[in-house]
Amino acid sequence: MLPHQSPATERRRSTKIVATLGPASSDPAVLERMIRAGVDVVRMNFSHGSPDDHRARAALVRELCRKTGRTVGIMADLQGPKIRVGKFKDGRVTLKPGDAFILDAACTLGDPSRVGLDYKELPQDVRAGDVLLLDDGKIVFDVERVAGSEIHSRVRHGGVLSNNKGINRLGGGLTAPALTAKDMEDVRLAADITADYLAVSFPKSGKDMYMARELLRAAGGKAFLIAKIERAEAVEREAFEDILAACDGIMVARGDLAVEVGDASVPALQKRMIHVAREHNRLTITATQMMESMIASPVPTRAEVSDVANAVLDGTDAVMLSAETAAGQYPVETIEAMSRICVEAEKSSPVHLDREFLDRVFTRIDQSIAMAALFTAYHLKVKAIAALTESGSTALWMSRLNCGVPIYALTSQTSTRYRVSLFRDVQPITVSYQGHDRDALLEEAEAVLVKNGLVAQGDLIVVSFGEPIGASGGTNTMKIVRVGEHRRA
Repeated sequence: MLPHQSPATERRRSTKIVATLGPASSDPAVLERMIRAGVDVVRMNFSHGSPDDHRARAALVRELCRKTGRTVGIMADLQGPKIRVGKFKDGRVTLKPGDAFILDAACTLGDPSRVGLDYKELPQDVRAGDVLLLDDGKIVFDVERVAGSEIHSRVRHGGVLSNNKGINRLGGGLTAPALTAKDMEDVRLAADITADYLAVSFPKSGKDMYMARELLRAAGGKAFLIAKIERAEAVEREAFEDILAACDGIMVARGDLAVEVGDASVPALQKRMIHVAREHNRLTITATQMMESMIASPVPTRAEVSDVANAVLDGTDAVMLSAETAAGQYPVETIEAMSRICVEAEKSSPVHLDREFLDRVFTRIDQSIAMAALFTAYHLKVKAIAALTESGSTALWMSRLNCGVPIYALTSQTSTRYRVSLFRDVQPITVSYQGHDRDALLEEAEAVLVKNGLVAQGDLIVVSFGEPIGASGGTNTMKIVRVGEHRRA
């Protein structure tokens, strides 16, 4: 097997798995087992850990990629403006329904009657009649009045409120900026560790994503930008389209989103966002509590199996694990279980390619070639599509529609190989093609697919590439090839 290649057996799974790193996955031996179990992208949560921690983890991931021969991308996830209560004198308080309680931006240490705020502008964002949800909606306050730095509330649903728990407003509308001072520093860190993806928390509009991209490019980073959809404002049609135009992909972040819009609204929103994002050639990640019970159990619940399978059937590029692999007792078993669920769901996913082409308009040559390759591969029932790509764009376009044929992104660019690790249906393979000889290029493409056990002599494959050879963004040629019958002109 060539360096950085995936064995043919792994091609059975089209949907990618993103796993969050943390204490449970810090041991190099555990992380290696996770990678071998099928992780495609690791997520580094910048809400936790020091810059040196993240640098060390990134270096370890790259080292294990070389050791295992697998291509695993790195996603840096910015903390964003998580609005939280401050700290209590005793670490926590118990609140009962009907209790009066004050959120006070001027308070330094909380007690049973009030607590401070890390976001001092919150009193300007709320008014009487608003509903505040704390600790992911477990505790609910009704706002009665606002006086200066104080938000006077009445407890609707009580419980134990402890230090630094999050605050959301039902329906959204909080004005905290998407990028904090810490995030701006962390963007530079993401560039420093050569992250392949940068996830931006709580964007409200395309402006937030444009700002993140400017900061990333100024720092020398080339990562794809993922917009985490977790604010009520972001799911409004106009705002969502604006965000899509400014990002490379979205994460359906169902935790905070469910708190703001109501948990019953999330499944339909998930389906709509994945569908619209794929129509706009954007990547999609479905996240939050997908296998939550496996933090402490070696097997998932039936509901979790259905949740993961439904995300696969929705067409998501990737499903994501958070605490399950960051802090859980069974990180490897969780990945193995998720992989099995994805494979079974994909078997039942219908292929209706002709229907998918209806009402689509192609204005670019390279995109038209990508669509022609899909159409041809589907109707000729070829063994594989080989997209020779410098930037990964052709493979991305191909992956937006399911033609039932595996797609291999053949590239000489290291950054592209890691980037396509998140694309559904696409597996990256390294080719070295030097020079500008078309026939040598096609021979190498055949050879690398045969050597990896992906095709055999006599198989039909579709190859897309650009001429002149090696020019980025220049895919303009599609060729149908029978493996082993290639001849120099």
